[in-house]
Amino acid sequence: MRSGQASSGGTLMAVKRNWGLYLLLLPAVVLSLLFAYKPMYGILIAFKDYSPALGITESPWAGFKYFEKFFNSYQFSNTIKNTLIISLYSLVTFPIPIILALMVNQMRPNRFRRFFQTVSYMPHFISTVVMVGLMVILLSPSTGLVGNLFSLFGKEAPDLLGSSSLFSSVYVWSDVWQHVGWDSIIFIAALSAVDPSLYEAATVDGASRWHKVRFIDIPMLMPTAVTLLILRVGGLLGVGFEKVYLMQNDLNATSSEILSTYVYKIGLLSSQYSFSSAVNLFNTVINFILLIIVNQISKKISENSLW
Repeated sequence: MRSGQASSGGTLMAVKRNWGLYLLLLPAVVLSLLFAYKPMYGILIAFKDYSPALGITESPWAGFKYFEKFFNSYQFSNTIKNTLIISLYSLVTFPIPIILALMVNQMRPNRFRRFFQTVSYMPHFISTVVMVGLMVILLSPSTGLVGNLFSLFGKEAPDLLGSSSLFSSVYVWSDVWQHVGWDSIIFIAALSAVDPSLYEAATVDGASRWHKVRFIDIPMLMPTAVTLLILRVGGLLGVGFEKVYLMQNDLNATSSEILSTYVYKIGLLSSQYSFSSAVNLFNTVINFILLIIVNQISKKISENSLW
């Protein structure tokens, strides 16, 4: 009992001693409670026959009715398949920012390096709407850059944005082009923290530039890379809504309908609030389970994990 009172007293003393730091932390805590935890009350909608007129508390309970409805619907397998295809395809491109960071680290600190980094970062600041607009213009089979290139050789250009089989490739590689430079920043920062004496010792031992990359740079990047990979896998079913929705059309609908766009259409456009909440909750739970599993696997295989 006394040890518990002593520990609580010590905690209060620490709070009083660092009250300024806790005061700075207060706005972030309040915002998190208001916008992250309080809205979780709305999860109840997934288990009720929600009616806006009755509200969440007065709406009758439906149990797992809407989960079963989603599992038995024809869209279940299609949306899961499309979401997994795009997500796993994106995971394949995960090493590209690492390769770019290694390339930049090998460049001498001159104007060309700064120019290269600036050019690779700039696409990240293009908004999603503008990005998709550029894609529509450039990939047009009749008036776009692709169409003009094919016409030079007397061939008919493919409709890349209207092809179901090419939708995932267009989405992923345009995303790589837009964000690869920005995603490489954290790896470049990790490489900048490497002790220069390691490179000097490797040079004395006769190591080539490739040996330095293989035995110094890559091992130093592994903790950062593993952490980011765990977070990426934890959001495996959370493919971005905006870009996919803007790229959708009647020709590629069979391969572009993912969980997030399906939730938007049945929730806001069809006003099936309980059904859309159930689908979105299913998506969140699966992502959470994947995060835990991948984190545990990483902890067993290596010493890197989130917790």
